[in-house]
Amino acid sequence: MLIREGVVSDAQILAQLLGDLDYPNTPEAVAERVAKMATNPDSCLLVAEAEGKAVGFISLHYIPQIALAGEFCRVSYLCVSDQCRGAGIGQKLLDEAERLAAERGCDRMEVHSHTRRVRAHQFYARAQYEESPKYLLKHLLKRS
Repeated sequence: MLIREGVVSDAQILAQLLGDLDYPNTPEAVAERVAKMATNPDSCLLVAEAEGKAVGFISLHYIPQIALAGEFCRVSYLCVSDQCRGAGIGQKLLDEAERLAAERGCDRMEVHSHTRRVRAHQFYARAQYEESPKYLLKHLLKRS
């Protein structure tokens, strides 16, 4: 298995994987976001490839802290295809994300996972992530 940077040409499979997470997207919309992430030095997209086919991805965002030295790394999405779950691909993606974050000087990793994603919570608990409630969210209206 190969872990590499995600590229715009991955948009089709990334859109499918996001659909598996209940985030339906078009390949065109995903391609636009991947291109935007590629220009942002505080974003990272990693793709897991098996036998020449993308089977999972993780997206990261590095965020400076004002109260503490260093940055923290937020996992915004981690997804492995249904057919490949349980094969250790998610853990390999997370391990690489943690390595990159440590290399960058981050002092912690953070992930938000909806309460309905029980299997994801079990995965992160096995990877030694601790629950840290409370997470508050406000949706902003889109501006034209």
